[in-house]
Amino acid sequence: MSVLLEQPASLVAYRPNKPTAMVVVADPRVRSTVTRHLWALGVRDVIEASSIAEARPRIGNPRDICVADVHLPDGSGLTLLSETRAAGWPNGLALSAADDIGAVRNALAGGVKGYVVTGTRTNIGHPTRHGAAPIGAAAARLHRRPPGAPSHPGGYRELSGREVEVLRLVAEGQSNKAIGVSMGLSALTVKSHLARIARKLGTGDRAGMVAVALRTGIIH
Repeated sequence: MSVLLEQPASLVAYRPNKPTAMVVVADPRVRSTVTRHLWALGVRDVIEASSIAEARPRIGNPRDICVADVHLPDGSGLTLLSETRAAGWPNGLALSAADDIGAVRNALAGGVKGYVVTGTRTNIGHPTRHGAAPIGAAAARLHRRPPGAPSHPGGYRELSGREVEVLRLVAEGQSNKAIGVSMGLSALTVKSHLARIARKLGTGDRAGMVAVALRTGIIH
């Protein structure tokens, strides 16, 4: 499971005593797991829904975060997250079983603050690839981000031209070896570039770096 986040606002900034959430996921097992993670992070008021139709009547009462599956029985969770954002919900987190950069671009372009790729519908709490992080990590970062955290390029250290090119190729899904071939670099040098990019952007996850870069306009 990989986690994509781009400087989301803090839940604590809105309701420090009792953060609130809505979880909209069709699969009851995944929905229950997400709710348990939120409870473990101190979110004490979580409502659940299994479809857009079930969730829509609750949009008029904004909560601190809406966690929605991208693929719901009656439509896209991204549509629902767009509606919650328009209604004043400060945070949106999208879930998907598909690691699709195109979907990530659409989600971030629509204002979603986080994107979690679960890999499967049943192992959301168990990472499936090296360096992956569970949904709890995503929600925790949403939960603890201090108020006023930067959400623009000025909030990050400037990347060099070569680092931007490496990041662009990462966004295209290329491996370190393929990036090295494209740029005339060794895989070890590419790895060093990625380590510096991670420090500058504040995330060591490849997908997370791409999410930050897309959100801030570092790459397009």
